[in-house]
Amino acid sequence: MSVKRIGLVGARGHVGSELIRLLAAHPGFEIAFVSSREREGQRLADHEPAYAGELRYVNFDAAAVASSGVDAVVLGLPNGLALPFVAAIDGAEPQTVVVDLSADFRFDPAWVYGLPERSRAKLRGATRISNPGCYATAMQLALLPVLDLLDGPAQCFGVSGYSGAGTTPSDKNNPAKLHDNLMPYALVGHVHEREVTRHLGHPVEFMPHVAPYFRGITMTVNAYLREPVALDAIRARYAHAYADEPLLRLLDAAPWVSGITGRHGVEIGGFTLSEDGRRLVLVATLDNLLKGAATQALQNLNLAFGLPESMGLAMEHA
Repeated sequence: MSVKRIGLVGARGHVGSELIRLLAAHPGFEIAFVSSREREGQRLADHEPAYAGELRYVNFDAAAVASSGVDAVVLGLPNGLALPFVAAIDGAEPQTVVVDLSADFRFDPAWVYGLPERSRAKLRGATRISNPGCYATAMQLALLPVLDLLDGPAQCFGVSGYSGAGTTPSDKNNPAKLHDNLMPYALVGHVHEREVTRHLGHPVEFMPHVAPYFRGITMTVNAYLREPVALDAIRARYAHAYADEPLLRLLDAAPWVSGITGRHGVEIGGFTLSEDGRRLVLVATLDNLLKGAATQALQNLNLAFGLPESMGLAMEHA
């Protein structure tokens, strides 16, 4: 197996740290460069203890990234900044695998939407992969097994730790302002609402909130069904849909965020039906920095290069 060289752009934040940790331990990948304007020239190991080499941060523009000769580039830039890098790679080395962590290409049909549980076949050998949003991952995995039963929009009440707001200072990642608070925001038209509606082909209504803990998402889903369904039938649908998914765990009780932080997978449980059998409520949890971002990016890189999907993931932490 030839080792694939991976370049990271904009990897200074929380997700970048997790991805560097995963790549540093991966037997089939090596980190070729990490580009960060703020840390140019500094040793990567001084900021990321999981990395033991002598690599230093660089400050690559789009042309430098395109000519770097790497096998894959992971773009961890804010929304709206990926296009120049993609255009440069398209022009210079179009066979380079690009995984974009932003929302910039999640609505582009020319890109493969990287939710492995749904698009695994398309991801094998793909060169342009758009990583799903963290909230969007939770919503889709919570709804996929009952998608054909839904009657009207599904309501999704999401709560994330403040790491989901990134490292740029704001009210949404200020522990002092979040203390004893639950902060609602973007209650209509959030990008993840549009993303899930697009990729499920079914409308969702998403209400995001940020809480005073660091990481992890809990998603409570309220869905109306076209016809009455028994609870055993609902559970059977989820068991069948996720029987061969190593990162999906089904629970009887509603999962807790504290049980999923630092883990690669998703927990879904708390299945509850109304008395008439036509309203389903369930809860999904995941770590927004892992399965909501870095873990999923690693799955997508593995699939793109024809490697086992879970390679480089410590499955005891699934």
